Amino acid sequence: MLSMERTDSAVVIGASIGGLLAARALSETHAEVTVVDRDLLPEEAASRRGVPQGRQLHVLLARGREAFDELFPGLTEELAAMGAPLIDLQEQVHWYNDGYRMRRVPSPLVAFGISRPLLEHVVRARVAALPGVNLVAGCEVTSLVAAPGSGRVTGVRVRPRAGDTASAAESVIHADLVVDAGGRGSRSPVWLQELGYAPAAQEQVRVGITYVTRTYRREPHHLGGLLGAFTNATPELPRAGIVAAQENGTFAVVLSGMLGEEPPTDDEGMARYAATLTAPQIAEVVRSAVPLSAPVRMRYPASVRRRYERLRRFPDGYLVMADALCSFNPVYGQGMTVAALEALLLRRLLTRGADGLARRFFRGAARIIDAPWSISVGTDLRFPGVEGRRTATVRFVNAYVNRVHAAATTDPVVGAAFLRVLNLIDAPARLLAPTVALRILWGLLGRPAPAAPRPEAELAAGVGTGGRGAPS
Repeated sequence: MLSMERTDSAVVIGASIGGLLAARALSETHAEVTVVDRDLLPEEAASRRGVPQGRQLHVLLARGREAFDELFPGLTEELAAMGAPLIDLQEQVHWYNDGYRMRRVPSPLVAFGISRPLLEHVVRARVAALPGVNLVAGCEVTSLVAAPGSGRVTGVRVRPRAGDTASAAESVIHADLVVDAGGRGSRSPVWLQELGYAPAAQEQVRVGITYVTRTYRREPHHLGGLLGAFTNATPELPRAGIVAAQENGTFAVVLSGMLGEEPPTDDEGMARYAATLTAPQIAEVVRSAVPLSAPVRMRYPASVRRRYERLRRFPDGYLVMADALCSFNPVYGQGMTVAALEALLLRRLLTRGADGLARRFFRGAARIIDAPWSISVGTDLRFPGVEGRRTATVRFVNAYVNRVHAAATTDPVVGAAFLRVLNLIDAPARLLAPTVALRILWGLLGRPAPAAPRPEAELAAGVGTGGRGAPS
């Protein structure tokens, strides 16, 4: 553990994944960390009202699993011991991208199959056990506290809740640092405006996603013995589907649609919808597996990015992170991984002291967000119904990635390069590297690509090691 100067106290707004990750980072430099959440937090792994997406399928990308392990050493082993399967993303998943089926080979790209409630439960227990960390449940933050003319946030006003009504008067929790990890419904724009600060510029991409998740009993014959299946939406068919193995011998299946396409929630309707997808394995699971839960529908209107790094004036003692900073299209599964990378960034920055922390954090977080934002937004702009500026670069990249998918049907090196970018291990530009582009060209010319390099030769050549999207 790094040697750091400890300060007094911090408050984190929100005890979901983003808030728990923030508390973990702050616990190394702050003697007291108070995490405040509106919900009464469950003692077991269970969904809760304040995390409405909690019953939906969640994905922790390969880079996210690594980041969680950096923050919580041994977490991979702990979750595996609880029955969460580890999944080789290139060997144990049926990938269908733009209709092309990726060639499967063993790889070092390993992710978890785990439900959101179980992951949050385990991480919450880890955070609650940290010295000086206190979880305050059933309490709503109503506003920020700031000394007049100081330019600094000094705490939060909170009000205990009983159901949906206030049950007690407000009180103040004082803090040297307040972190808003309150999710997509962040109140930071309102609270900052109340203190006289201009709102951050906001980028919004309306995608009109509707998705339905249901859990099923996993049998050995499902998916041909593999642990996952995926097919993406295309402009010709704006429907997608995922099957992912989870703990307790279950599959989570999600069916999604864009721009008005809405998956049904009845058995026959879900089976018909799944049958329209490119991956036949998804329809087979929906048709034949024993359902263990009712289907749960959720709508996601738009991806939203708040550009706090562009503000000229921002109070000291305050940060915004995770979904409160940028909320991604959930189809790409980027949110938890980005939140973990932001927590690692916060931990690194705190080693250098609190001076100018907001400016340093927002600039660093913007660099983390840039890659996944460009992946999700650029891909969404393939759809004519998604409003946004389609630059020549966006059009070229989308056409090029289609060629990547075509080449990956036979070339596992190209498939690995795509999965490394998708899992936020490599920067998107890595797909344009000569080692990848030449292999795609050989495929277009109908020539076989060279044999895949051995892992040690690949590392020596620098293949697949370019950037993780996080600043050093």
